Amino acid sequence: GPTIILGVTPGVHEELAEIVKPVYEAKGYILKIVVFSDYITPNLALAEGEIDVNSYQHYPFLEQFCIDRKVNLVKIGNSFIFPMGVYSRKVKNLSSLRKGASVAIPNDPSNGGRALVLLESAGLIKLRPGAGWKATVFDVASNPLGIKIVELEAAQLPRALDDVDIACINTNYAMSAGFVPGRDAIVREEADSPWVNILAARAGREKDKALLDLVEAYHSDKVRRHAADKYAGSLFPGF
Repeated sequence: GPTIILGVTPGVHEELAEIVKPVYEAKGYILKIVVFSDYITPNLALAEGEIDVNSYQHYPFLEQFCIDRKVNLVKIGNSFIFPMGVYSRKVKNLSSLRKGASVAIPNDPSNGGRALVLLESAGLIKLRPGAGWKATVFDVASNPLGIKIVELEAAQLPRALDDVDIACINTNYAMSAGFVPGRDAIVREEADSPWVNILAARAGREKDKALLDLVEAYHSDKVRRHAADKYAGSLFPGF
């Protein structure tokens, strides 16, 4: 069968791909996994045809990327939800945050908006009505504690915990830094998060059997069981 090249980011996405590989190859394909160390290159490589599919991002990120870079990439299926969480090395809960505390959030638009929505659901800020996941720091309508919002590259956030009071960190980076999201996050998203991770391909390949079979492999019992055993509470099936 054909060889399919799958782009992922290090950590959880790469591990899931390794579990998916034998399930997918049992269907007669060969799966080649390419690991990218940032959030931009996997989509550029996909748009340029260097890879067939990627699995590392949620839909809002893909949508924003396609607008910004004028490329035509599409979602071909859901994988797992990796709940973003609030982490700290300085406080055990949000009620002990002092006035003027600092919070670090990701500096890319979709994850930044996601962090602001999380801070709102935690009761720290209120956003302008209708801001939704596209919220920016300019949409903060009320900030009773006067918290200082610092925007940093998503991958740098775990390291920033020495300097800020709290940080909103994506699951993959939290886990790479040794956190267990189900245990260590002060607050985190629920299982019905709109930020479910997806598999993306170039437009025109939505019906490509090889790619749909890959989505099916991601949804298999073996992969679901592995995710539940290894990452209890750190990710939820989004399908």
